[in-house]
Amino acid sequence: MEKKMSNSPIHLLLVAIVQEQDLDAATKSLQSTGAALTYLSSAGGFLGRRNATLLIGLPAEKEADALKALHEACRQRIEYMTLPLEGSPMPMLSPVPVTVGGATVFALPVERFEQI
Repeated sequence: MEKKMSNSPIHLLLVAIVQEQDLDAATKSLQSTGAALTYLSSAGGFLGRRNATLLIGLPAEKEADALKALHEACRQRIEYMTLPLEGSPMPMLSPVPVTVGGATVFALPVERFEQI
């Protein structure tokens, strides 16, 4: 886990799920905006890929800057997932393209913030 302290009041918590390979670029980009952040390792439920969940605390007026930083740092990719062919007498697998990556972001208002 990584944490960067901020002196600004925190009014918004962004929870961003990014692919593990985008983590370094995302944290550097977010830190340049002055956002306080912590990350946790996580895994996707559909493909089972390794992800990182970023907890980003920031003043409400910095939301657009943080979203722009994530947009620039996290890119989408095409990966192939194998699925069984329907109606096939033999168990044959067919690769199916799946778009992964980018960032999934949830914005939550913060009622109280305290640094102890």
